[in-house]
This record gives sequence, C-alpha cells and structure tokens, in this order.
Amino acid sequence: MANELLEDLEWRGLLYQQTDEEGLTNLLNEEKISLYCGTDPTADSLHIGHIVPFLTLRRFQKHGHRPIVLVGGATGMIGDPSFRADERQLLSDEQIANNIAGIRKQLEKIFDFGNENGALLVDNKDWFGDMSAIDFLRDYGKLLSVNYMLAKENVASRLETGISFTEFSYMLIQGADFNHLYDNYNCRVQVGGSDQWGNITTGLEFIRKTHDENAKAFGITIPLVTKADGTKFGKTAGGSVWLDPKKTSPYEFYQFWINTADADVIKYLKIFTFMSREEIEALERSVQEEPHLRKAQHALAEEMTRLIHGQEALDQAIRISKALFSGDLKLLTVAEMKDAFKDVPTFEMEKADKNIVDFIVEAGVSPSKRQAREDVTNGAISLNGEKVTDTAYEVGAADRLDDAFTIVRRGKKNYKMVKFD
Repeated sequence: MANELLEDLEWRGLLYQQTDEEGLTNLLNEEKISLYCGTDPTADSLHIGHIVPFLTLRRFQKHGHRPIVLVGGATGMIGDPSFRADERQLLSDEQIANNIAGIRKQLEKIFDFGNENGALLVDNKDWFGDMSAIDFLRDYGKLLSVNYMLAKENVASRLETGISFTEFSYMLIQGADFNHLYDNYNCRVQVGGSDQWGNITTGLEFIRKTHDENAKAFGITIPLVTKADGTKFGKTAGGSVWLDPKKTSPYEFYQFWINTADADVIKYLKIFTFMSREEIEALERSVQEEPHLRKAQHALAEEMTRLIHGQEALDQAIRISKALFSGDLKLLTVAEMKDAFKDVPTFEMEKADKNIVDFIVEAGVSPSKRQAREDVTNGAISLNGEKVTDTAYEVGAADRLDDAFTIVRRGKKNYKMVKFD
C-alpha cells in the first residue's frame, strides 16, 4: 500500500524532498498514521496556490491515514519570513478568528471530517496562547542554536534586508508545533511546500532532541507549481484565484481552469484532481491528437469547480459559459449576468430613453452613427441577448436589468456593460 501511494505521488509530480524515503515507506507499510500540513490565517480565504499540500494530505486520507490540518492562530500573529522581502502586517485576534472561520469552511470541501480516519482541524494558539515568553524560551529556545537558525535558507534570504526577532522566532514555533502534534496526536509526518523545508526539518530536530532514539518522524515537501511559459501560477489579470466564491465566483474559477494551456493541463490534472492515472493518460492522448476539443481543460475545470464549489455551482458556471458562447443571454438570470460580465469594458451614462443608434455610439460600441446604423440593420447588435434590427428602436427602462445596467453585444464576442447612474 505504501508503494502504491508513494508511486502515485511520484507520478503526479508531488514529491520534491523527503527526509527519509526508506523510513517513511516502511512506516506506511506497518501502520496507518497521522500527518499534518499547516496554514496561517493571513486572509479569510485560501487561494489555489495554497491547496496543493492539502490535496496531497487528502490523498493520504484516501489510503486510510488521518490528516491533521493546523490553522495557525499563533503563527498567524507572527508571520513566516519565508523568502519575503518585508515583514507581514500583524493581525488582530478578531481578524485571525474571522480568517480561521472562513478557511475552515473551505477545508471542509477538501477533507472528510466524519469517518474513522476523519480529518482533524487544530489551532496552535490552543497550546501557545497561554504560554509565557519565559516558558517558551526555556522549553523551546534552548533547543536550537542561533547558528542553526541563521543557516536556514528562508532566514538567510532576509539577512541583507533585515528580519525582526518576531519573524526570526517563527521556526521555533512551527518546530514546536510538530513536536506537540507528535506527542498528542501521534503525528508522524509533516507535508508542506518546498519553501517550508527549513521549518519542517526544524520540527524534526525538536522531536529528535526531546525524545529517545526510537522516535520516528518524517518530512515531505511538494514542488512549487509553475506554468510552462514561466509566468506565476494561480494569478489572473484580476489577481489571485480565491476559493471564496465572493472573491472569485464559481464562474470565474471555472474559467480559470478552462483557460489552462495545453502545455500545462496534464500536469495540473495530476496535481489538483483525484482522477485516475488511466483517465489522465486518456486525456493526455486527447491533447496530443485532438487538442481543439479541449477535453482535458473541461475535465480539469469540472473536477476543480465541483470539488471547491459543488455540483450546483458547476452547473451554473457551465450554463453561463454556454450562454456566452452562443450569445443567448436569455438563458441567464440577472445575477448570473452580473457575474459573467463584471470584467467586460463598461460605460456609464444617465438614465434616459435614447435611440439605439445614439445609444451604441455614446457607449462606444460602434465608432460612428453611420456604422451604428449598419450594425443595427445587419443584426449585429443585441441588448441583453435580444437582437435589435430597427434603427428607430428606443432604449429605455425595459432594457435596464435591475434598473442598473444593460449588456450590449456587437458581433459574436464584443460585449460591453452600460451602467446607469
């Protein structure tokens, strides 16, 4: 079973560093274990760049192991120095509590919290919150030398620009986390991104120094997800792709994955989905032999949107996509139109009835009245999905959705949202 799990992780490109490959294989063959991954609640939502370690933990859960998700109420107040150029903004207790609540809801979409090996959600503020500075320094500060800490790459990268003692102490707290979970939850493995190697090995050092030689714990890191063209993964023109549907709507989330390049889509299917090797290899052949069908992109978008937002949200995202492709906006609700067109060019004008020709010229849809009359007569202009072919048509209240906006289409793909004061 261990070989099957680890071979699958290797095939998916999810193994970057291991502290003891042979020891971990033997452990997984001998028993079902607990293992953990942590995140700091620096925002009230995760984004897709955060979830690869959690999805990896879920793969362990599917093989009978128990995942522990640590949301760092304590470390979130400190800030990880990992390869950042500056200090994190410190958050209040109230902000952190709100952020943890938001993240918890998203993790419940990824993990099964209810069965025999159900996931556990823990907060390191529960064991650090009431600890005094003296107790912390006495119990943990003495376990590492300053030389050991300075040699860690994530700290060394900050020495020229400067690092506060607050962030310098971060690795002590994270190392103590692993030690606490080892003692109280029999947690044997920590999983993290490749930038967490220094913190993970610090935890192993704590366990080695506070236990006898029979103590066995392990660390795994996952490679940074990249795009084939060298640009940053998980970013769009609008910013990060969030799991929170209020920050990134299910339609936008779906579109992000649909727009994956052929060069990246198979890699992302391996990393992000739970599709089988046979299914992914079949889609890989489709990319090579019939790329115009984009079967792999559709599978990726459907799997990810269903996982994070559910089947109903996926159905809605597909419906919006089909309506936009066909131009039949009558299939959409007003709310879905707002969602679908929030990033298209907009124009603001006063509420007043206007002739269709004057309307589309003023909105910048057609460049001149002559061209506007041709566009209308030729059936190239639609308002909210309805074609307008009469140059005498008056655009009025009936064309204003929610009495606030009108969607104008010229040709097949040129959309504009006209907003009314």
